Amino acid sequence: MLRQLLIPACLFGLLASPASARDQIRIVGSSTVFPFATATAEQFGRLGTFKTPVVESTGSGGGLKLFCAGVGLSHPDITNSSRRIKSSEVDLCASNGVDEIVEVKIGFDGIVLASSRKAAPVDLTLEQVFRALAKEIPVDGKLVPNPYTTWADIDASLPARKIEVLGPPPTSGTRDAFVELAMEGGAKAIPMLADLRKQDKKAFKAVAHSIREDGAYVEAGENDNLIVQKLEANPDAFGIFGFSFLDQNADKVQGAKVGGVSPTFEAIAAGDYSVSRSLYFYVKKAHVGVVPGVQEFVAEFTSEKAAGDDGYLADKGLIPLPEAQREKVREDSAGLAPLSL
Repeated sequence: MLRQLLIPACLFGLLASPASARDQIRIVGSSTVFPFATATAEQFGRLGTFKTPVVESTGSGGGLKLFCAGVGLSHPDITNSSRRIKSSEVDLCASNGVDEIVEVKIGFDGIVLASSRKAAPVDLTLEQVFRALAKEIPVDGKLVPNPYTTWADIDASLPARKIEVLGPPPTSGTRDAFVELAMEGGAKAIPMLADLRKQDKKAFKAVAHSIREDGAYVEAGENDNLIVQKLEANPDAFGIFGFSFLDQNADKVQGAKVGGVSPTFEAIAAGDYSVSRSLYFYVKKAHVGVVPGVQEFVAEFTSEKAAGDDGYLADKGLIPLPEAQREKVREDSAGLAPLSL
């Protein structure tokens, strides 16, 4: 009997060591999911049963690195992500004893190329976006360093504005999704690169995912507010961030059309806007029942009053999942169904 009791006691001792004891949920991760998680945390705290969770914006990659660092109260309980967890991150988690992860999909978001409202609106194709930002582009059958300095250099119908795009760093899920959806999509529209993709997918991705480093693309960190401020100061520049942030700052910035489609709530929900992605958060199952309120927070986040069509997160710019999918996510997360890639 003593031996049977010692194992869970030792585990609990690891989790609840005095140096790290806490009674408040700790959440890290995506800057895109941050406003949704913050709104849910504030609502959860107002219910009065549990303390308001602490939410920190670290970027998707940074959040998953912190989340996967280990089990115990010195590590976060939940991480937000604007992309799905990678198999390499699942392996990192497992190597540190984090082998029970619950995945929760919360909705959709669009990635926008935004500019100041003082600037003339533009309509871009994915190929034009790729040609503006790729490190190398095809010229006369060869890959050469990107020669374009203005948008008009790419297409005479575009404004003669200097190519200057403020965007997230490599640790950002928004950067990952932008590269996969916009840059890859644009590269596939170029015959030479489409052929390369058929012959050597790895070589194709190396070209499609490489963003220029000559100053045309400026890494602006995870602070989307700072990007908005810079766009207001420089109407010639563009910034990359999630639709929800565009929605919250619609009085200051506008989103470029992509393929003739504006980044709107309706267009993203209908699947008509091409640069859109799913949003997630991940829960450390080992912390459920140890940190007060983890499972209850998941229930709040997935509830109809939060993530439904008329939920308070839609007011923040979240594009809700279809009803049947919301019900499935709610059921799986309530049962703490394990992640399956």
